[in-house]
Amino acid sequence: MSVSVNNNPGALIALQNLTSTETQLQKTQNEISTGLAISTPADDGAIWAIAQNQRATAASLDSVTQSLQRAQSTIDVATSAGQSVSDLLTQLKSKALAASDTSLDTASRAALNADFTSLRNQISTVVGNASFNGANLISASAKNLYALADSSGTSPLTVAAENLSLGGSNVTLSATASISTATLAQSAISTIQSSITNVNNALAKFGTAENALTSQQTLVANLQDTIDTGVGNLVNANLAKESAQLQALQTKQQLGIQALSIANSSSSSLLSLFR
Repeated sequence: MSVSVNNNPGALIALQNLTSTETQLQKTQNEISTGLAISTPADDGAIWAIAQNQRATAASLDSVTQSLQRAQSTIDVATSAGQSVSDLLTQLKSKALAASDTSLDTASRAALNADFTSLRNQISTVVGNASFNGANLISASAKNLYALADSSGTSPLTVAAENLSLGGSNVTLSATASISTATLAQSAISTIQSSITNVNNALAKFGTAENALTSQQTLVANLQDTIDTGVGNLVNANLAKESAQLQALQTKQQLGIQALSIANSSSSSLLSLFR
């Protein structure tokens, strides 16, 4: 066996093996600490890119959920106000019916008309205050409401506005309506009744729209869960396996250190030849 002080092949091989073991050990420790088998493009560029694209989609769905929730809140406010309008119209009908009695004296009719006017004006107040986040679905100038439905933003859900203001398409009772005479009161009864029917139909449409938003929220939440699970399947580390691998690599590291120490000490045996 030839021994040289210029080269130590055994030590070089032992160092290479130790370096390889420490590289594997570092990777395993990183997977255990992060919980990810693929945390950077260097681990697997193709899988990392796929996972990042899916993470972007999942993050976009957060914005979709927020948009749907805002739309739902806007509908809730409009529905609550619409129910108040319906209740006020019911009270107005009662006042108009009472005022249609031709036997009423002047004072009683004036009192009924005062109540009627006050209730009528409350409708305008309710409609004017039915805003959420700057959107009012029941005012005279109401615009349709659009909510995001998917991560691309190309297929929004539409909630149609319903004009519940006085003199509008649903509440046909005018803002100056009066029951100061029996004839006016009798005319107001049919107008108010048709307004009640229109308002209730409009509220039913809001209910249908709100159900559609709720269903879409459920779909988006389920889609996010599916995407998160899919990304996890791609990049998550098997911690039980990595834990066992860690123990093996730590043992291998210690053996590699000892092997390198033995290889490094072999050249010192040459000194005994010169004693």
